[in-house]
Amino acid sequence: MFENIIGNEKIKETLIRAVEENKTSHSYMFIGQEGIGKKMLAKEFAKMLLCLNDNKYCNNCKSCIEFDSNNQPDFLCIEPDGNSIKISQIRYLQQKIQEKPIISNNKVYIINDADKMTVEAQNCLLKTLEEPPQYATLILVGANENSFLSTIKSRCMIIHFKKIEDEKLKEYIEKTYGITVTPNMLALFQGSIGKAIQLKDKIDDYTKIENIIKNLQIKDIIDIINMSEILYKSKEDIFEILDYINVILLKLAKQNYKYTDCIKIVENTKKRLKQNANYDMCIDNMVFNMWEEVN
Repeated sequence: MFENIIGNEKIKETLIRAVEENKTSHSYMFIGQEGIGKKMLAKEFAKMLLCLNDNKYCNNCKSCIEFDSNNQPDFLCIEPDGNSIKISQIRYLQQKIQEKPIISNNKVYIINDADKMTVEAQNCLLKTLEEPPQYATLILVGANENSFLSTIKSRCMIIHFKKIEDEKLKEYIEKTYGITVTPNMLALFQGSIGKAIQLKDKIDDYTKIENIIKNLQIKDIIDIINMSEILYKSKEDIFEILDYINVILLKLAKQNYKYTDCIKIVENTKKRLKQNANYDMCIDNMVFNMWEEVN
């Protein structure tokens, strides 16, 4: 159970034990940064709660089979409509939750990115949290606990997810995708498996960028500009790349204070780009100014 989800082992153990001892809550709140597996774990937990077999994770019963094919009528996952979760979506949930289970003995509702619920939607949900049907479990998944009304939080069992440990993240990415992950890349991933997977196809590009920064003090400006071709080609991802450059610079600054000023140069480049300054000229200035700063 949960074997395909890395990290947060204690949370997995807690949820499994709650199911085994029949001590689950009617409402949960899964809180933690983006991309660390909260929604995946919520769905696996839902599958367990809906399972018709006594072991609660058989993968063979009608509920498990239909859950895996996204056809389980006793399960619903609500996602944001645009930038928010609206009151109409919560009213639909309230309508469905009053209907008795069709396949399972339970019904499970996940509200993903629940911290994007409007205040009206949260107030609407409150009644359901106060008097949930015996067969229903609600799981609110979000990154920002402060976005929830205190009345919502007080009616949920709040579970805080931790970042995935660097070693586990490194092992998973290298084993699954055959990619070498550097310490700087781990810093960029910030303990998020989602971010790591999102960036895995750009590892070669990030390796080239790392080489540019590490060679600033070694090679002359012509060589550095030639090495910087990747920056000129990466206009769509430039802000993500500039953040990565700052990750590298921050580590180098601990050994050489000159790199501290390079961080300021990168931040200034961000500002100019946001002001729609000429892209190539911004990159030219950044590369030259960083090289000049450390030499």
